[in-house]
Amino acid sequence: MALPITARGYSWTHADRDAPAVGPLDLDIAAGEKVLVLGSSGVGKSTLLHAIAGVLSDESGEATGELLIGGDAPDPRRGGTGLVLQDPDSQVIFSRIGDDVAFGMENLGLPAEVIAARIPASLRALGLNLPQDHPSAALSGGQKQRLALAGIHAMAPEVIVLDEPTANIDPGSAEDVRDAVLAVQAETAATMIVVEHRVGLWLDHVDRVIVLGRAGIVAQGSPTQVFRDPELRETLIDCGIWMPESSRFLTSPRGAAPDPGPEPVRSSPLATDGGQRSEGRLGEVLLRTNQLSVARPRMAIPAATDLDLSIRAGQALGLVGPNGAGKSTTALTLAGLIPEFSGRVLAEDVLREGAKRARPYAWPSAQLAARIGMVFQEPAHQFLTASVTSELELGPRLAGWSQPEVESRAAELLESLGLTGVAEAHPQSLSGGEKRRLSVAAMLAPRPRVIVVDEPTFGQDALTWAGLVEMFLDVLARGSAVVAVSHDQAFLAAIGARTIDLGRPTMVRAGDRGE
Repeated sequence: MALPITARGYSWTHADRDAPAVGPLDLDIAAGEKVLVLGSSGVGKSTLLHAIAGVLSDESGEATGELLIGGDAPDPRRGGTGLVLQDPDSQVIFSRIGDDVAFGMENLGLPAEVIAARIPASLRALGLNLPQDHPSAALSGGQKQRLALAGIHAMAPEVIVLDEPTANIDPGSAEDVRDAVLAVQAETAATMIVVEHRVGLWLDHVDRVIVLGRAGIVAQGSPTQVFRDPELRETLIDCGIWMPESSRFLTSPRGAAPDPGPEPVRSSPLATDGGQRSEGRLGEVLLRTNQLSVARPRMAIPAATDLDLSIRAGQALGLVGPNGAGKSTTALTLAGLIPEFSGRVLAEDVLREGAKRARPYAWPSAQLAARIGMVFQEPAHQFLTASVTSELELGPRLAGWSQPEVESRAAELLESLGLTGVAEAHPQSLSGGEKRRLSVAAMLAPRPRVIVVDEPTFGQDALTWAGLVEMFLDVLARGSAVVAVSHDQAFLAAIGARTIDLGRPTMVRAGDRGE
């Protein structure tokens, strides 16, 4: 049975902040309603979802006002709310995917025979056509997101709360994942709240749109009311909302003037088209591969094979392909963080600059960090300091920059990526989109010659996305190389990336693991 959600003057303030992360809010969401929550990065969308799911602890902040789920305070122990988080890694619990899907059902006390029947059905529904003993650690980030959704599918909760559920899903599969979520909602009639920057993906399938601002709700109504109101258009653009290109809700009524369409993305003069114009700025080869095959440690079958790449100064290279194709594994191998399965990654003399060995994997960490920067798919995994400013200053300081240079670079990055307001906040208290921007900025801060980034634009609104594009264009113009794993084709086009499609994923069964 679906549950209603109500809020009266509700707000939440993190322990290390003065201003509320979200709110104050007055909300009335009817039982069974499907709601899309939009807003700029950092306005508290994820915080609101965590509050509804009841996973905000008293030790981490303070709530004011009232938030009720079906007339009661949120309580995850009741099992009525299913939450899918932004970070795919944070929601994997067990070493085998079947056990992970079973976990939520076991907490609900469902009979063993029901659990056994639902596991394969839920895995299939989310496109995870893998055996139940498949190792969770062998999944890509997008596959981990599917696994989390499979667990929610199996639980059939009364409230479904989704935080960027398709952010790490390849575009070809995003609609399938959305349809699987909608099928669960239809089966259970659950109340559904989804936060998503891919507006067009959900707009035709929700009852209401709520737009959050820094001080609460700035707009709400049906998709038609919100996106066809000319007085709201500038407000939505100012909030960084990705204006949908097409939707049945946006079709002009008969006799009305046609909708002019979304605001075009204004490209920088440095932006290129599919890498065709990038050739003019290419320099010497920095990194190359020779018949490279890649695999995660202890895996006996490679995730991607026969890669012969030459990565040049000023070049952007995009690694694309479906979830599980080996994109992140290839990125980690190019960055020298995991060994090659076979073949070699070799640094040319201009990148080595005195390092004794040609293989980046053989370099000590100090030599590697100064030459190749890596931004992981899970941004929280690489934060080392207690404030945003300190995180931005760390790389340049270790690289030997002077104190004025360090401070100037940090201030520049804070401003360009919209992080000035959280300069003294702890990195782990940021929103998902803010964490992503910080992780990218911190790695770019000392200007390494090669930058390897994994999904650099997930969780970004239209304005912060444009800021990241400008930052990468500056990196390329200064002669560094960028290797980007991304499902965001618009981003790859904007930075002029030449793309390498890694093709279909390779299935790795539990029994294939090396010792």
